[in-house]
Amino acid sequence: MIPRPPPGLRAACLVLGLLLPAACAAPPVERALITTPASVLLPIERTDIADGRARFREIYCAVRADHGAALPFDRGCQDNAALWRLPDEAAGTGRPVRLGPSRAGLTVMLVPGLLAECATDLSMMFADARANLEAQGYHTAYIQTGGRQSAESNAEVVHDAVMAMPEGSRIVLVTHSKGTVDSMQALASHPEMAGRVVALVSVAGAVNGSPLADTIPQAFAEFMSGTSLLPCPPGRHVEAADSLRRSVRLAWLATHRLPVGVRTYSLAAYAGPGDMAAILRPFYRTLAETEPRNDGLVMASDAVIPGSTLLGYPNADHLAVAMPFDAKTSVLAATLFTHNDYPRAVLLEAALRYVEEDLAPPPAVASR
Repeated sequence: MIPRPPPGLRAACLVLGLLLPAACAAPPVERALITTPASVLLPIERTDIADGRARFREIYCAVRADHGAALPFDRGCQDNAALWRLPDEAAGTGRPVRLGPSRAGLTVMLVPGLLAECATDLSMMFADARANLEAQGYHTAYIQTGGRQSAESNAEVVHDAVMAMPEGSRIVLVTHSKGTVDSMQALASHPEMAGRVVALVSVAGAVNGSPLADTIPQAFAEFMSGTSLLPCPPGRHVEAADSLRRSVRLAWLATHRLPVGVRTYSLAAYAGPGDMAAILRPFYRTLAETEPRNDGLVMASDAVIPGSTLLGYPNADHLAVAMPFDAKTSVLAATLFTHNDYPRAVLLEAALRYVEEDLAPPPAVASR
């Protein structure tokens, strides 16, 4: 028998039920006309984004061939099953991939996204991938940010967690959704974090925000700011969704820079309508009117950090790419969080192996 969800999650679903029709309402055009900074959409070749897709696919395939196929939800690596192959993806380098235990001494700190705190009894970010990562020699930790708190508030949580790590730590922040925004805010506000943080890997990050954040009526935002229905504390002063408005995020990106010593990497997920979680389909349809390449909450073009290395486009929705839901034990997963079978363990390991390779010093040139 599938157990009933706990009261807190039933309440959360009630609120989501209220949110779904609101999120599909017509956007407030007048607000967007005057509050969003000027921005452009360019091919990757015309930007400061480094294209790491070909090498990342090689690493993903190597991990899968070595041990990844035995991990949950195996998918092929050469076609579009796990990673979308777009026409401009280059050919592989042909270089070998080191697959022994990690020797880099990296600590992977996971930073979850919007409302994640409210659903920890149902799912936690990369919960089904951490054991494999540890087995490969990486240390892991989890930063519990506020599910309904602003980016500014959560940035302090991320900062404190990072600075509590031993001096000399080599930390890679792996962030999901709004966790990317929170972590970028922390790094920009506290550049001393670069003494410990060597890299940030964004997974389906809401870097430029999402048009959905601007479609929520102000009355609903005010309701959210005072409600106690969700099983996590309300946002202080503002709700978390306010931090994801495009006008807010683009204005922030225009005026803030990350510390030079922190390398950034982006995985921008998207999926087709038939592979979208049931709870995300209304959001997907809204975004698809403008951009079919979306993950149900964020457009792929909005999920790439400026100046980062683009690792690839996972064929997954916003939840499946990082949040495991067990349909066998949860009625919510069985009915709302469908299409969750993505090879998260292989994706996460491949990302860390790419980062480790990228951070390694170049081989010494033998003198004659």
